[in-house]
Amino acid sequence: MLMPKRVKRRKQQRGRMTGKATRGNKICHGDFAIVAQEPCWITSNQIEAARIAMTRYTKRGGKVYINIFPHKPVSKKPAETRMGSGKGSPEYWVAVVKPGRVLFEMGEVKDEVAMEAMRLASYKLPCKVKIVKKADLEQPEQTENKEDKA
Repeated sequence: MLMPKRVKRRKQQRGRMTGKATRGNKICHGDFAIVAQEPCWITSNQIEAARIAMTRYTKRGGKVYINIFPHKPVSKKPAETRMGSGKGSPEYWVAVVKPGRVLFEMGEVKDEVAMEAMRLASYKLPCKVKIVKKADLEQPEQTENKEDKA
């Protein structure tokens, strides 16, 4: 599973997921992408399951790009433990995802195959997602720029 090699501190606070993604909201590598529609934590197991679903469906053809990485440790206390005695030990790692974030990209594969592979991968993820083409995500920005210049 994905996890950082080293971290500065073992345990983190939970934090907040307000607002939209300002970084990682454009398609950089592939032609198709899975974009998050709501905020969530995606665990390393869920990222791996989605990756496997895509690569299996494409029969290891094409390219799959993973644009998120689980940097945040989530701690848990053991079952049937009394209150107090500090914070629990880190159990798993999550990637913090905001709406608009591009999670996965896919390229060098036919349109129908990419769409179906991403549909199967989206079932493995804990939040609502949208499958988009590179052209669909970039066209509104280009039209806005043309209007601004005129």
